[in-house]
Amino acid sequence: MTSAAAVGALEAQLNDFDPAVRAAALARLQGLAEAGAVELPRPADVANLHCHTFFSFNAYGYSPSALAWLARRQGYKLMGIVDFDVLDAVDEFLAASDLVGVRGSAGIETRAYLPEFATRETNSPGEPGVTYHMGIGFTSSAVPAEVADIAAGLRQRARERNLGVMERVNAHLQPVAVDYVADVLPLTPLGTATERHMVLAYVRAVQQQADDPAAFWADKLGLSRDQVAQAMGPTGDAPAFQNLVRTRLMKQGGVGYVQPSPESFPTIEEFHRFVEACGALPCYAWLDGTSGGEQALEELMGLMVAKGAVATNVIPDRNWNIADPAAKEVKVAKLYEVVRLSEAMDLPLNVGTEMNSFGQKLVDDFDVPELAPVRQAFVDGAYFIYGHTLLRRALGLGYQSRWAKAYLPARRQRNDFYTAVGYAVPPGEAGTARLAGLSAEMAPEDILRALSQA
Repeated sequence: MTSAAAVGALEAQLNDFDPAVRAAALARLQGLAEAGAVELPRPADVANLHCHTFFSFNAYGYSPSALAWLARRQGYKLMGIVDFDVLDAVDEFLAASDLVGVRGSAGIETRAYLPEFATRETNSPGEPGVTYHMGIGFTSSAVPAEVADIAAGLRQRARERNLGVMERVNAHLQPVAVDYVADVLPLTPLGTATERHMVLAYVRAVQQQADDPAAFWADKLGLSRDQVAQAMGPTGDAPAFQNLVRTRLMKQGGVGYVQPSPESFPTIEEFHRFVEACGALPCYAWLDGTSGGEQALEELMGLMVAKGAVATNVIPDRNWNIADPAAKEVKVAKLYEVVRLSEAMDLPLNVGTEMNSFGQKLVDDFDVPELAPVRQAFVDGAYFIYGHTLLRRALGLGYQSRWAKAYLPARRQRNDFYTAVGYAVPPGEAGTARLAGLSAEMAPEDILRALSQA
């Protein structure tokens, strides 16, 4: 048996910024697993389909390859990535999932403007008309030429927002300042930074430049030195402290924050055009049902469906794992409501933990009593998006294809078909072999029949 230290060293290399190092480490780990030198558990029907990678921000530093390996190492049958504003991780993650035998899927998240809710908050606290929104089921990092400008716009808007925040925060933190190119971008593998990267850059700059970092932050954050010192922890950059800096400086009420305008983000229609051109699925992102907009949930979801949304994203843990009994009762009821409405509107569920904030779980606990009534809907949704991903990659017959719309015109028909495909096809080489006998000329029932006999 290979030593734990050797395996740990290879797993650390999975998060190297050099893709060649990541690829070599994953191949070595998979080879050890196949030789029986690394013990892997039997996969279970659990899923995390909303994992940010280090191409946007992952609180644990996980790369796409590391997330695929994590799923196999922990025994998760299904894993999906979602990054802010970029598709940089898609190719690597799907290839890594194939190699290690994980049912993989890939998506993107951004913020968009929803004029019909211009006076109501939905899932972006304090920002009426602004909504976090997603696309899932991407099969390539490449973008069709006809929507390349939209993809470029997502990156550019994010960069401009970051530079604006940095200019205001630099002015507040004088004499300490950071440089976006020199101090922030090196914290990312491909130059797409988030507020969390900027926070880390500021924390490091203060550690290096201030004689008394705790006193410096106390003055700039409006807290006592003891409060700051406790939050900073022994290393000076504890996760809770980074979250505190971000909240105080960059979120609503902070010096770096500016209320967004309609021009700050793409419209839902523009984003949907991008997602659909990539053969992927527009996905409504539900928060917790308590905002003014989400209390009008049927209206909101109906509007999203009318604009092209075909799935719903849910982050389960924050809607049941709550200490206050009264708050928990409300949130669990809201969770059941969004699942019920999603099923009524034929919107499969994409569920996960995000992993872009410190302390978030690696996977949801599907076995807790609170999730028992919705567990099957969660699992079915995971197999649905995997089934779409499989057929689009293998034959170009994804959910948005002309083939699917001709043979399966109703959303429910398509949902049932791709879910069945997902359940029928194993990941990796075994799945590739099972798909080999299919063709784009076959009808859906013929495909399912062939898969059942394989």
